[in-house]
Amino acid sequence: TFEEMRSDVHLPERVGVWQPVGDTVGPGGFMRAMRTIPMFVEIAQAIRDYAPNAFVMNYTNPMSLCIRTLYHVFPGIKAYGCCHEVFGTQKLLCAMLEKEYGIPGVKRQDLYTTVTGINHFTWLTSASYKGMDLMPLYADFCKKYAATGFSEGDDDNWMNSNFSSAQRVKMDLFNRYGVIAAAGDRHLVEFLPPWYLKDPETVRHWKFHLTSVDWREEDLARRLRRSDDLISGKEELTLKSSGEEGHLLIKAVLGLGDLVSNVNIPNQGQIPNLPLGAIVETNALFGLDRISPVHAGPVPKNILPLIERHVLNQENTLHAALTCDRKLGFSTFMNDPQMGCVSLAEGQKLFDDMLENQKKYLPDGWF
Repeated sequence: TFEEMRSDVHLPERVGVWQPVGDTVGPGGFMRAMRTIPMFVEIAQAIRDYAPNAFVMNYTNPMSLCIRTLYHVFPGIKAYGCCHEVFGTQKLLCAMLEKEYGIPGVKRQDLYTTVTGINHFTWLTSASYKGMDLMPLYADFCKKYAATGFSEGDDDNWMNSNFSSAQRVKMDLFNRYGVIAAAGDRHLVEFLPPWYLKDPETVRHWKFHLTSVDWREEDLARRLRRSDDLISGKEELTLKSSGEEGHLLIKAVLGLGDLVSNVNIPNQGQIPNLPLGAIVETNALFGLDRISPVHAGPVPKNILPLIERHVLNQENTLHAALTCDRKLGFSTFMNDPQMGCVSLAEGQKLFDDMLENQKKYLPDGWF
């Protein structure tokens, strides 16, 4: 519930760890995984026993660990994870083409992008439009807007939405590494040392939000009221695309047209310098009864250490959750980059308190 999420997101603030999301990595992501992995063990066992040929589409976070758990329990499962974060960066490239280069009407599906990395820490190593290399154009774009940030209009302005940003973090990462960071700034910052998350003032400087659980509770209440209004007819229901591709992926595996999209599945060599079996996010071809990963090539050497650390941490997180191993759990908890400035004593107390706050959702072996 939001009560457990409140502990995930806000308890680490007492040791100076600030999390905009807290559902994938960092102390919040670790604790969410401790709750989620046992549930996904049960789900995987049920699919293995009752529907072994089913395709399993997951939107739940922590995405990588949810998919990894399914394959750990049932290696023959046909599971994949969907996330729209890459879509947002592709749309940013389209906005760049229109506003900076006078090329209107480009849709993200018109771009060719090479996707690599892991969920919420995805990167584009190439991007093109009708044969036009977008990487040098994006380099100029990032230099122009690095200090001010970029927004497409009032609806997109970071000050008007808890989920928007001015894209300053991803531009700064491009200027540093020469690769397009392809997730929202709020997610990207959580995979890194606290360069962008030192304190709330630093967050405001980089023009994104720390989304509080109080706000999430208020937002849920607003959405429930709107749901009532739609049901009663007080508000008219209008149909519009959500921008998600889940229905298109279902059609593709049913044989109703092939589709290439970014997806989270085990590494079969599509990223040759990350461990086989790790859950990675790359493009894949969806077709009749199959999902075939598209070769992304090696992760660039300058960002490989940033990504690989999390891949190894996630593997240890899985085993800690499966075995209720406090020693492995704590060492993994502390090995996250966000925890780099936290003392071992403070970290141990935080770890113990966060486990206690979700005791009713954890296996008895933890206690």
